[in-house]
Amino acid sequence: VYMCGYVCVCLFVFQTAVVWDVQSGEVKQQFSHHKAPTLDVDWQNNSSFASCSTDKLIHVCRLGADRPIRTFQGHKNGVNAIKWDPSATLLASCSDDHTAKIWSMKQESWLHNLHEHSGDIYTLQWSPTGPGSSNPSANLMLATASFDSTVKLWEVEKGTCVHTLHRHQEPVYSIVFSPDGKLVASGSFDKWLYIWSTQDGSLVRQYKGASGIFEVCWNKDGHRLAASFSNNTVCVLDLRCN
Repeated sequence: VYMCGYVCVCLFVFQTAVVWDVQSGEVKQQFSHHKAPTLDVDWQNNSSFASCSTDKLIHVCRLGADRPIRTFQGHKNGVNAIKWDPSATLLASCSDDHTAKIWSMKQESWLHNLHEHSGDIYTLQWSPTGPGSSNPSANLMLATASFDSTVKLWEVEKGTCVHTLHRHQEPVYSIVFSPDGKLVASGSFDKWLYIWSTQDGSLVRQYKGASGIFEVCWNKDGHRLAASFSNNTVCVLDLRCN
C-alpha cells in the first residue's frame, strides 16, 4: 500500500493497481494496464504514479485518465522496483535483467542504463539530496542493491558508478540513505547490516543479527536505524551509542 495525501494505491498479483480515497474508503479508479503481476508503485504527485511489473513495462498513470500518460520499455526481464527522485522529475527502475535505468518524462527512452551489476537488482533508493530535497546543495545519488551481494552508488548526471560496496556474502534486500544523505545502510540475508559513507564508500559501522535482514530504515533525525529479520524480530540500533 502506497499513500499520497488522501489517496492510496494497492497492488495485486492479478495485474491491477487500485486507488482508494482514504477518507471515504471508496475506490477512485482501477488501473489494469499491465499484462503480468504488478510488483511496485510510487507516487509522483497527488494525482500521478508509476507502476512496474513482471511484464517488463513501466506505466505512468494519472487519476481520471483511461490510459497511461507514459509507458517506459527497455528492460529485458521483470521490473522489481521503481522510485521517483526528490524532485519527481526522474524515475529509477531496477530489474532481474541485472540493470537499473533512469527515465525522464521528457523522453521515451532511458536517460541512463546502469549495467555494472552481475545479478538481479532487487531494490534501489534515491539519496535525500539535490533539487526538491531537504539537502538541495548536496549532489543527487542513486543506490542499487543486487543479488550479486553488492551495493552500488551512482552519480546521476553522467550515470556512472562512483562506489561499489563489497562486504555482503548473500543477496542484499534493502538499502536506505540517512536523512542527510551522508550515509547509506544495507541489509542482507547474510545477517549483516552495514553502514557506509557515501562520500568515499568506506565502511563506517557494522552489526550482525541472528538471521537474514529483509528491510532497514532510518528514523527522521538519523540517530536510530531499524532492521527487520527473517526470524520474526525487529531490532532498533541507537547510533549514538558505541
